[in-house]
Amino acid sequence: MVKEIVSKVTIKPSSPTPNHLRDFKISLLDQLAPSSIYIPIVLFYSASDVSAFGNDIKMISDKLKTSLSNVLTLYYPFCGRMKNNSTVECNDEGVLFMESKVPQELSNILKNPQVHEINELFPFDPYSAEVDYNMAVQLNEFRCGGIGLGVCFSHNIGDGSTAASFLNTWTGTARGESNIVAPQMEAALLFPPMNMDMNLARGMIGHKDIVTKRFIFNGKNISKVRDKLGCFNPTRVEAVTALIWKSAMEAAKASSRERTHLASMMAHAVNIRSRMASPLSKHSLGNLYLPALSPLVQGEEVVGLHYFAEIVSKTVRKVDADYVKKLQGDELPMVLKSLEETRIMVLEKGIPCYGFSSWTRFDFYEADFGWGKPTWVSTIGAPIKNVVILMDTKNGDAIEAWVTLTEHDMVEFERNPEILEFASFDF
Repeated sequence: MVKEIVSKVTIKPSSPTPNHLRDFKISLLDQLAPSSIYIPIVLFYSASDVSAFGNDIKMISDKLKTSLSNVLTLYYPFCGRMKNNSTVECNDEGVLFMESKVPQELSNILKNPQVHEINELFPFDPYSAEVDYNMAVQLNEFRCGGIGLGVCFSHNIGDGSTAASFLNTWTGTARGESNIVAPQMEAALLFPPMNMDMNLARGMIGHKDIVTKRFIFNGKNISKVRDKLGCFNPTRVEAVTALIWKSAMEAAKASSRERTHLASMMAHAVNIRSRMASPLSKHSLGNLYLPALSPLVQGEEVVGLHYFAEIVSKTVRKVDADYVKKLQGDELPMVLKSLEETRIMVLEKGIPCYGFSSWTRFDFYEADFGWGKPTWVSTIGAPIKNVVILMDTKNGDAIEAWVTLTEHDMVEFERNPEILEFASFDF
């Protein structure tokens, strides 16, 4: 798929950022987030919905640009530039806005999505770009008249929840709603930044022998997985996480030349907005999540799904108000040390750590600019070995899992009996 770039402009906020807001402090949790990468989201809208709004792509482009300019007055850090590892200079330099024509039908993407083709719908590679923008957009017009809006959000400033909040504020602004909710920016007060250089993703991005594939767990099969666990009642996300972790660990064992009994860990990014003693708004800007780390699981014995589900549940649920409060206090150095030790174990000792990030219930499918809700919302996974991103489907009862494994492990993972029983996959 060779796209044709039609235009490239910079969108600035409709009114200047006040001087007293020019230096925006990011939080400690922002500093711990993967540095210099972007959160990639593509919103696909059908030709029929777009044509009902108006066939003029210029009209659509102008509407997007005008509403984006207006919403940037609220999300002013996104149109600034990183000044150092703790400050965004909110200088109103703007966000990148590109337009392209794509020489194929949207239906081809929807029927057989390919990671490398979806990646072309972004203004740059979100995992290896050398750009200064904190946000960038690409409006893609398909041959059929459908569109795909590819958006990249700097992970230095926000997480998946921040991206969803921004998109819904942007779409509400485009529709002319009057009850627009401004983002809350209290993260740096709750988690003050430190003079530190700790990139937990350092050395993990860009392995050559990895592959990303999408696996779909429909609502019926998720219920079957939960029923299989008996009286134990995990959430949808916990059940899918346990199944993928167990299957990936078995795949790694099967693909190992030595057929050794591999040990592994699980890390889950836990959104803490609703878990704090004084819950935060879902519109709170920043990387307001904590990585919950499981104990090391040895692979000597054959253990069932129930075992993994219990570990996942206990690991995720330990991130509660008390845990967050401790992190804000004396236990912070210990937690940071544990995170760094995990990174070293993965890189130097080769112990797999399966990382999960759930973007479910983020309301991406509510993103209606005025021509209807998205037909499909997609990411491209993360080019980091053993990382899984979980997303809702449009009907809300299924989960899409974007799984990245080594090529050898993926071969075994795809033929794992439980994956074949509970998941479908198409590329």
